[in-house]
Amino acid sequence: MNARPLAVMDSLRFGPLDEEEKDVTLRRRNHAVVNGVVGGVASYGNCFGVPNLAGETKFEACYSGNPLVNAFALGMVRKDEIFYAKATGVGNPVIYVGAKTGRDGIHGATMASEEFTEGSEAKRPNVQMGDPFMEKLLLEACLEAMATGAVVGIQDMGAAGLTCSTCEMGARGELGLTIELDLVPQRATGMTAYEIMLSESQERMLLVADKGREGEVLAVFAKWGLDASIVGIVTADDTMRVTHHGELVAEIPNKALTDEAPVYHRPVGTWMSPVPMDPPAWVVEELKKPRDYTADLKKLLGSANICDKRWVFEQYDSMVQSNTVQGPGGEAGVMRIKETGSRFEVRGSSEKKPERGLAMALAGNGRWCYLDPKLGAMHAVAEAARKVACTGAVPVAATNCLNFGNPEKPEIMAQFSATIDGIAEACTALGTPITGGNVSFYNETKGEGIYPTPVVGVVGILDDVSKAVPSAFQNVGDRVLLLQSTVETPAALDWELGSSDFARTNCSSLWGTPPWINLEAEAALNRALIALAERGLIHSAKDVSDGGLATALAQASFAKNVGVKATLGALSEPEYAAALFAENAAEVLVTCSFEDYGMICTFLDEAGEIWPLDLGETIADRVEINAGGIPLVDTTIAELRETWSESLESQLAAEVVTA
Repeated sequence: MNARPLAVMDSLRFGPLDEEEKDVTLRRRNHAVVNGVVGGVASYGNCFGVPNLAGETKFEACYSGNPLVNAFALGMVRKDEIFYAKATGVGNPVIYVGAKTGRDGIHGATMASEEFTEGSEAKRPNVQMGDPFMEKLLLEACLEAMATGAVVGIQDMGAAGLTCSTCEMGARGELGLTIELDLVPQRATGMTAYEIMLSESQERMLLVADKGREGEVLAVFAKWGLDASIVGIVTADDTMRVTHHGELVAEIPNKALTDEAPVYHRPVGTWMSPVPMDPPAWVVEELKKPRDYTADLKKLLGSANICDKRWVFEQYDSMVQSNTVQGPGGEAGVMRIKETGSRFEVRGSSEKKPERGLAMALAGNGRWCYLDPKLGAMHAVAEAARKVACTGAVPVAATNCLNFGNPEKPEIMAQFSATIDGIAEACTALGTPITGGNVSFYNETKGEGIYPTPVVGVVGILDDVSKAVPSAFQNVGDRVLLLQSTVETPAALDWELGSSDFARTNCSSLWGTPPWINLEAEAALNRALIALAERGLIHSAKDVSDGGLATALAQASFAKNVGVKATLGALSEPEYAAALFAENAAEVLVTCSFEDYGMICTFLDEAGEIWPLDLGETIADRVEINAGGIPLVDTTIAELRETWSESLESQLAAEVVTA
């Protein structure tokens, strides 16, 4: 589209690396898949030269057979210089550029549209081979070619390769394309027309140039050492024609493959909760007994979904291009937009206009969508937007990757339908239009499907990137506030706690439903965070999500060894676990100076939508949480950090042995 890629993020889902995956063979495979995927993302991304700013990595048993790799790329383009994947101009030449076509990736799209079975290993040739250095050359060449003004349309060769790029470009322009396959650069000998048209070899583009200016385009690609060949021509009729060795091998109206292609009307089942609403009796009894909540917090911090993912993101280059302001490990990635700051004259003195910035975040909780697809999807949008707002950026747009099982099953279509409803409702309420995305179905192996897993990415804009708010506590002696909605929430912690990481890790159980969500409250919280950041009143902001309040307090302490002494209200024993570990919506931890506390309270009181709960203050070296004078958590930061930081690497280093 003529956008230069600025940053990427990824959302990864794997099967468990520990005894939670009882099948030793699958556990070994999970270890290999984690190493392979992270290594692949790192090697391709680092060579390509685009920073990886953040992301998420989660582990659940349902992903053992179907790991997910969702990638989110952000680029920038002048709005008056956007290019579209559309053929225009009868007689204009069609040009193939990039890597040569091979036999890799044939039927890749077909493979992705069916369940995995015992024989799926034999389909490895369906997976394309990538070359990041070729991709970098192709990127630069395409941007340079588009800058000449000689290119009028361009499309990536993705699923189904030349077949899709030709018919789709023609259909959008309501014109035809005729191509000669003998002119397509090929790296394998004796390829049939069928193989050439369906190959999904990577690093290839199809473009349409102005007639008479094709020489300019070819010269650009020659300069970059890339294949570029005129393979066809735009025709007046809305028909795709393919010739090979002088013979017409395909002739079909474009729209028969695009707009008029068959539409599936899958039966949509009725969604029903797959788990009981009430907690098991033994869990209720356990939560009534005195517990060691410090031990519970340590166990939670060391769990697969909460622990430090440093082993993953330290393999990625997060600083290339030198625009990164906040990289992996925070609530959202933040980058400056170069050359947006400038000096200008104000009453005879030179002042500097601030540099603008972009923030981006990913969120998605498959377990919550499994319990309630619509509610879980709403949470994904809200959490991603909240993470962006924590930096002080205004959430402006969203994208998504929707991952589901076999859509031929009515219950899967019910999940899919409810998820779309949830995303639509949340995006409307939060003002973040969906600009694009994709859907991945058939994520099933031997009949076992994944959790419904919508992953939502949100982008926000900072008018002054120097005001970006970090997530970690910054100073000893700051006030610690929990920003909450003034809207009264239903008292249903028993069944909401069942969807939490605490229930999964410390109770080995799953029950109930995701937390209740109020989208108006989410929007109000975002507005409050943005306004407080703009006024410079807060020193840090951390979303309270996975692991609840106690986990957020601990994680905010790690980066600078600045801890917290927090006091909750008077509670009874059964309420302690929920107060510490429930994963409520619309809650953010912020810190401020004692001097600014009154200004924050006054501002929020005037807005009337969010109120600050004074939890206590930041201290050195320790995390202390008490309720009504009763200590619940009392330990050093170093002790908590050790558990949190070493867990993933320990699991990866552990040898998988047969019991």
